[in-house]
Amino acid sequence: MAMEMSEEDFESAVDDAIDRIPEDLANAMSNVAIFIEDRYVPQPGEDPETELLGIYEGTPLTERDSWWDAGSLPDRIVIFRESILAMCESRQEVIDEVVITVIHEVAHHFGIDDERLHELGWG
Repeated sequence: MAMEMSEEDFESAVDDAIDRIPEDLANAMSNVAIFIEDRYVPQPGEDPETELLGIYEGTPLTERDSWWDAGSLPDRIVIFRESILAMCESRQEVIDEVVITVIHEVAHHFGIDDERLHELGWG
């Protein structure tokens, strides 16, 4: 059964997860914004049943070069509230999953791929 949580409480959980990012890593993040949306909307050509908990959209720091600074829009990390709530059965599960999802997507900003994240236990 899906967990219920107010938008404010969920946003607080995301803020707390962001606060858990080590200061040196948080300071190294560049031109990235974190948002909360209800659900991921599959793109044309994707399986319409695609369910994501979060997504990183942008150019990882490891792939940026001199051209990147010239007017690039901020990268985006989106955390999907309803998707996380649907898979959790307790408030603590939601908090834990939000932390995992935020760390996972921030890692993509630093150029770490899904395979390596799974190896590290953040998949």
